[in-house]
Amino acid sequence: MSRTAAPTTPATTLDLSGQGRNLALALFAFTVTFWAWNIIGPLGVRYTEQLGLTSSQKALLVATPVLVGSVGRILAGALTDRLGGRVMFPVLTLLSVPFVLLVAVAGNARSYTLLLVFGFFLGIAGTTFAVGIPFVNAWFTADRRGFATGLFGAGMGGTALSAFFTPRFVTWFGYTATHVILAAALVVTAAICWVAMRNSPLWSPNTDPVVPKLRAALRLPITWQMSFLYAVAFGGFVAFSTYLPTYLKDVYAFDLTAAGTRTAGFAIAAVVARPIGGVLSDRVGPRAVLGVSLAGTAVLAVVLAFRPPLELPAGAAFVAMAFFLGLGTGGVFAWVARAAPPERVGSVTGLVGAAGGLGGYFPPLVLGATYERVLPAYGVGLVLLTVVAVAALAFSQLGIRSKAP
Repeated sequence: MSRTAAPTTPATTLDLSGQGRNLALALFAFTVTFWAWNIIGPLGVRYTEQLGLTSSQKALLVATPVLVGSVGRILAGALTDRLGGRVMFPVLTLLSVPFVLLVAVAGNARSYTLLLVFGFFLGIAGTTFAVGIPFVNAWFTADRRGFATGLFGAGMGGTALSAFFTPRFVTWFGYTATHVILAAALVVTAAICWVAMRNSPLWSPNTDPVVPKLRAALRLPITWQMSFLYAVAFGGFVAFSTYLPTYLKDVYAFDLTAAGTRTAGFAIAAVVARPIGGVLSDRVGPRAVLGVSLAGTAVLAVVLAFRPPLELPAGAAFVAMAFFLGLGTGGVFAWVARAAPPERVGSVTGLVGAAGGLGGYFPPLVLGATYERVLPAYGVGLVLLTVVAVAALAFSQLGIRSKAP
């Protein structure tokens, strides 16, 4: 008979003294892999100029890594239930290495097709999110899981590192060397995780077959509810953080480095907000946190649709938008930690994480298409974000009947 639940031994009798170290390791690994996942976005302007891409082609290129990073989380989460984060983190980190290098090969060959193909598989780096949530969740007691998952989620700051440093690395070291440096960082990260990381004594492997396990997770209402909310909150963050350099160039005429710097500021605001969202969820409940997050997102999408002037009005609006989205991402997984059965956390996380990633896949395509064919300045896409955020706000407050306040 398979083991499908965490041990019932009280947490007070087990040694959880390694929780801080393992949370830090998971945060570090997630940050580095997220940098790799987002290495194409900050160079989107470069690729556009070299390859003569249209707005739609540019949007597809930037969004493609998000696809595998999203759908792949389903399998990554299920395998984490079975194998544990100590195995899955180094494995997925190493699997990302060849595709970081192959993206450089495609860029040097100036092949749009190869960039799409290798960018697709580069999405493997984005699946580590579905490993870290159950890994960290098992290390902490229920009253601190919002904090723990929120702090781990701050690893999405890898997008800020990528936005800020990737264009500068290309200037300082060259295009190819930048990818080699990141590949080396991934190898070192995998080695550190393998040597120093440990699974929680509260964790036990769920050896149920993967497909039935995913079906069981899909039968849980919390999976579908949180998938929708995460698609809005995290999807909004991913869409902005990957496409923002292009947006800033098209709307405000920033060059590659200046756009990357401002995108890094956007990502940092969301990174800071995510653990705050988790901590507030522990105190006032995730429902209230999601309410504030989605209301703020809806209002600011309207503000941005009117193209506020540089520098302070536009900058403040983007930073506030990022902060509200970050609050929401922390709130969603605090809700998952409360409501999902312990033995299903990995599977539920994978499915919810996939929904969030897919939520970030389509908006850049919409932004590119509407900019090129319908209305300049991306106004249609931002209005659509407002509509979706309002719908999610209503659903989070009125449509979910769960124990989470």
